[in-house]
Amino acid sequence: MNTVASARRQPASLTAHRAKGLHGHSLEGNTIRTAATEALGTFVLVLAITSTAVAATLAKPLAGAPYGSLAVPVAGGAALAVLVASLGHLSGTHLNPAVTLGLAINRRFPWTCAPAYVLAQFAGAIGAAAVTWGLYGRQARTQAYLGATYPAVGAGLGRVFAAEAIVTFVLVLVIVSVAADTRVPRGVAAMAIGSALAAAILISGPVSGAGVNPARAIGPMILTGRFTGWWAYLTAPVVGGALAVTCYERFLRKGSAPSTSTPATDVSQTKVSNGRASGQL
Repeated sequence: MNTVASARRQPASLTAHRAKGLHGHSLEGNTIRTAATEALGTFVLVLAITSTAVAATLAKPLAGAPYGSLAVPVAGGAALAVLVASLGHLSGTHLNPAVTLGLAINRRFPWTCAPAYVLAQFAGAIGAAAVTWGLYGRQARTQAYLGATYPAVGAGLGRVFAAEAIVTFVLVLVIVSVAADTRVPRGVAAMAIGSALAAAILISGPVSGAGVNPARAIGPMILTGRFTGWWAYLTAPVVGGALAVTCYERFLRKGSAPSTSTPATDVSQTKVSNGRASGQL
C-alpha cells in the first residue's frame, strides 16, 4: 500500500520519463557508470574547444596558416555531434550542467543523479584544461588562459549574462526537442545538437567568449586563477537551460503531428459524408 501511495504522489512528468532519458538512455542504470561517461564526454568536448582556442590564440599552424576564429565553433560542434552519436545511449550526453539542471528543475531528470552528473562534468572540464596546459606549455596559461571565456572589451556583465542565457536557451531547446523524441534518429539529433552549439559559439563569441556551458567556462578559470565575471558564466546558462526545457514541456511538446491519413482514406470518408447528407435531404 505504501509503495502504491508513494508512486501516486510522484510528479507525473518524472514518472512518465522514469525509464528513459535523453537519447533513450536508462535513468535507472548505474549512476557511477553514467557519471563516468559524462566526465569522459565533457573532457573530450572541452579539450576540443580549449585546445583549438589556445592554438588559435598562440597562432600555432597545423599545415599552413594558423587557426582562425571559425576553428573553435567547428571543433566544438563536431566534437559534440560525435559524442552524442557515440555516447548518447549511455548517459544522455548532457555534458553541460545547464542541461542537467534545466532538466532536473523541470522534473525531467532525477535530482538524486544531478550532483553526480554536475561534478563529473566539472571534473572533465578541469581535466581538459589541464591537458591543454600540458600540450601547449606555459604560454597556454599565461597568454591564452587555457581557452577560458572572459567578457569582450567594452562588454559589461549584463550583456555577457544576456548573451550566455540566450544562446544556451537555443542550444538546450534543440537538445530536448530532438533527444526526447524517439522519432528523431540519433544521427540526425547529433548533427542538430552539434550545429546548435556551433551557432551558439558564433553568436556569443564576440561578446562573452562563448561559454554556453558552466563547466567549460569555469574549468579553465580554475587553473588560470582568473575569475572575471565567473558568476555570469555559472548562472546565465542554467537560467537559459531551465527556460528552454520549460518552453518545450509546456508549449512545444504538446503540439500534434500533421495528419498521416492517405488520400484514399480521405476520399472514402468524403463519400460516406456525402451519402449521409443525401439521405438526410
